[in-house]
Formats: sequence, C-alpha cells, structure tokens
Amino acid sequence: MSLVQYFLAKVRRDEEGQGLAEHALILALIAIVAIVALIFLGGQVSTLLSKVGNSV
Repeated sequence: MSLVQYFLAKVRRDEEGQGLAEHALILALIAIVAIVALIFLGGQVSTLLSKVGNSV
C-alpha cells in the first residue's frame, strides 16, 4: 500500500467518524429540546391528559 493510499484510507475513516459524531450531536440537541419543552409545557400537557381521561 502506498503512502497516498494509506492517507486516503485514513481520511475516509475519519469522515465516517465525523458523520457519527454529527448524528450524536443532533440526537443530543433533540433530546435537550424535548426535555426543555416538557419542563415548560408539562403542566399544560398533564391537565389536558387529565381532562381527556376524565371524559372517557
């Protein structure tokens, strides 16, 4: 294997790792947004679900 082929193989592997890291960051951001939304809207959601449960 030549030096150029080795370098290109190494770069390709790094790009795959970078893609996984980007996906992990996106999932973490979605989780944070969902937690913050539940913190601020939790009471309203609970009230709405209680009303639906009582009407059934």
